[in-house]
Amino acid sequence: MNGLTRITANFFSYLFHPLFISTYVLAFLLFVHPMAFSEFDHLTRVFRLITIISCNVFFPLFSVFLMWRLKLFVTSMYLHDQKERIVPYVVAMIFYFWTWYTFKNLPDTPLIAIQFLAGSFLALIFAFFCNIWFKISIHTVALGNALLFFFLFTFTDDYASGLYLSIAVGITGLVASSRLAVGNHSTFEVWAGLFAGMLAQLIGWYGPFS
Repeated sequence: MNGLTRITANFFSYLFHPLFISTYVLAFLLFVHPMAFSEFDHLTRVFRLITIISCNVFFPLFSVFLMWRLKLFVTSMYLHDQKERIVPYVVAMIFYFWTWYTFKNLPDTPLIAIQFLAGSFLALIFAFFCNIWFKISIHTVALGNALLFFFLFTFTDDYASGLYLSIAVGITGLVASSRLAVGNHSTFEVWAGLFAGMLAQLIGWYGPFS
């Protein structure tokens, strides 16, 4: 692999880091979807987005950073080893559960947001258990989760557009290819991640979590 290909693959891997995906989807619902949060003023939407960024991005990342600096459980922020991922998965699950639970109990939160957050939490649980046997691609777990969300959204929402699903498919393919290009995962680990993420969102969408 040449240097440009590796740089490009790593760029997309960082841009669509698993911890960022739920923020991107909620930002879409908050500021792009015309009706999902239409009853909320702009400031309230911003605060909801800050909640997502804090619980689903900042706190999990900061927790891993502390574990790394204190030499507890992890030796690198990159979490290359399966065993190193166990405690970070548990930490992330706690924060993702809290996000779902908080949004579920906040007044007037649209069902579609609760369903997505439930699927995101379940996706982490699936990834945690898969990690016991193999190093599943958490990138494709997160993107598979988002991909099925946009698929269900496209065929159930009056304000949906095939464009959003097309973008989700393109990003998923791009990142999956990037993970394979840099050699972080096998083909099986990438496809297993996609399947686990999609299954989690399906259960979150139709399950008793809303």
